[in-house]
Amino acid sequence: MPDPLPLVPELAGIAAELNKTLRDGPVPQTTVHLLHLRAGQLVGSTYFTVGQTGALRAAGESEERITSVATWRDATCFTDAERIALELVEAMHTPNPSGERVPDELYARAAALYDHRALWMLVMAIAQIGFFTPAALIAKPIPGMPPGRNYSE
Repeated sequence: MPDPLPLVPELAGIAAELNKTLRDGPVPQTTVHLLHLRAGQLVGSTYFTVGQTGALRAAGESEERITSVATWRDATCFTDAERIALELVEAMHTPNPSGERVPDELYARAAALYDHRALWMLVMAIAQIGFFTPAALIAKPIPGMPPGRNYSE
């Protein structure tokens, strides 16, 4: 598919505002990138995983932490707050055959580590990756290429 910006120019403004909101919010950018990397792994998007891995490396994250995202549950290199963020994004992207994806117990653990504003920022970070997942999976942008030049005609 072609670059969507000439076809839907409003998309640039939406993406910019969401990025600004998350960048200026109370959740560390590292946590946002970690949960975006996990979401990319869960939905099977090389575009997301390459992009988020690059962002984490650029931020100075260790290879141990980056590679441990796939197996975060038994990795010892994440904070409790990062673990909750990873658990929330995983809950949102993984069916739960026994019911709710985000049970009250998970919300209570998240609320113990994040205030209301930070919880909403986590919701927005998960929503951001969810908003762009169809583009990543249907349009298949080229991994490693910057936005706007990562689509083929």
